[in-house]
Amino acid sequence: MPDNKTLLTAAQAAFDYREKLPHLAAGAQASREELLSLVNADLPDDGESPDAAIQMLIKGAERGLNSSAGPRYFGFVIGGSTPASVATDWLASAWDQNAQSYNTSPAASVIEEIVAKWLLDLLGLPKESGVGFVTGAQMANFTALTVARNAVLQKQGWDVEADGLQSAPHINVICSECCHATVRSAIRLMGLGVKNVKTVSADSEGRIELGAFNRALAACKGPTIVCAQAGNVNTGAFDAFGPMAASAKERGAWLHIDGAFGLWACASPKLKNLAEHINEADSWAADAHKWLNVPYDSGMVIIRDAALHRNLKTARCAYSASAGPDFRDGSQWAPENSRRARGFVLYAALRNLGRKGVRQVVDNCCEIAQTFAAELAKLPHVRVLNRVVLNQVLFRIEPESAIDTDAFNKSVALRIQRSGVCWMGTTQWRGQTALRISVSNWSTTTADAHQSIASVKNAIEQETQSSQ
Repeated sequence: MPDNKTLLTAAQAAFDYREKLPHLAAGAQASREELLSLVNADLPDDGESPDAAIQMLIKGAERGLNSSAGPRYFGFVIGGSTPASVATDWLASAWDQNAQSYNTSPAASVIEEIVAKWLLDLLGLPKESGVGFVTGAQMANFTALTVARNAVLQKQGWDVEADGLQSAPHINVICSECCHATVRSAIRLMGLGVKNVKTVSADSEGRIELGAFNRALAACKGPTIVCAQAGNVNTGAFDAFGPMAASAKERGAWLHIDGAFGLWACASPKLKNLAEHINEADSWAADAHKWLNVPYDSGMVIIRDAALHRNLKTARCAYSASAGPDFRDGSQWAPENSRRARGFVLYAALRNLGRKGVRQVVDNCCEIAQTFAAELAKLPHVRVLNRVVLNQVLFRIEPESAIDTDAFNKSVALRIQRSGVCWMGTTQWRGQTALRISVSNWSTTTADAHQSIASVKNAIEQETQSSQ
């Protein structure tokens, strides 16, 4: 019989952690050396009981946890998981389903089918699109761009699955200088090489310059892929999808949009104007573990041409025959075969929030970002660097007394992190060090913002005094 006591031990530990989460320091409290002293040991010859193993993990890990699920963690665009999504994630683990195919889990297959339909409706994307559930935006970008590669070569009469890339027609790839690193990583993984990317300049907000884009596109001969962005990771800005889609269509190019968090703006009537014409692209990538606030790992890749998407992987295991053309096999839409049944969590999260709930989470985060920007601008020597259109706030402290302004900003960020009130990190923007706030958590309130702003103010004053 299974030791169900172990499940209760883990559940109680998780419950205790979530109860105290709003009051914990925002960052990890233990050094690497302390964590190693707690967890490092030789692998035992004889295993411990499940309960003892979990207790040791809890003891060794807790002080090394960032409170990234909490309301004042603004370091990265990562949302805190909701109670409904966490509970369903536990259930998905307990059910232990493989979402590879209908045959490996009929329930996972049908749930994915429903979630795909809901997401396309919620985001206003073409209903005929294919939807794959992957680990996150990195794999979503990789999957979409791989389908794009195959499609643009197919137009040239080249079968990349049969003939590979050796001697294939040259593929042009156009990206903004501000595109996310995951897009460039995907290009490397696809075997196209980042040296072959045509990098286009961006404006002060990180939006692709349309004139430079059109010139780059006009210079391309042969198959072409264009990468656009919904939600710059520093500023939150959106590229101009309408003109880009029109130019790409005229040229016969594939338009892909990296919408890791920005795609969720489509769920908000207040914000969807930012994403005007986004549905005219050929593919989209997004993270569910950002603004849908579900546990890791959960991302979506969406391809307008479902047939192209479904043919991403034509090879099949001899022992894994399809149940039929009307049955969803999850592995046809994603790079993995055996994989976690991510659809269960998405189903519960969407049912729990509903259309209005998703909109409320997105709108609330963006309103709090506006509060951050307005209050930070009141502080002496603080300059907000971006036009806050979404959930990202970029600011820099520029005291007259600072000898090295970049070092000053880094030191302030460290003081903020050490205080434990909130967590925000630094970034590089236009050759300068700045601090970045990402508001992505369903539980963050205006009170959390004001508490965090007070921490920023204190850190600036302390650093100013120490540097005099």
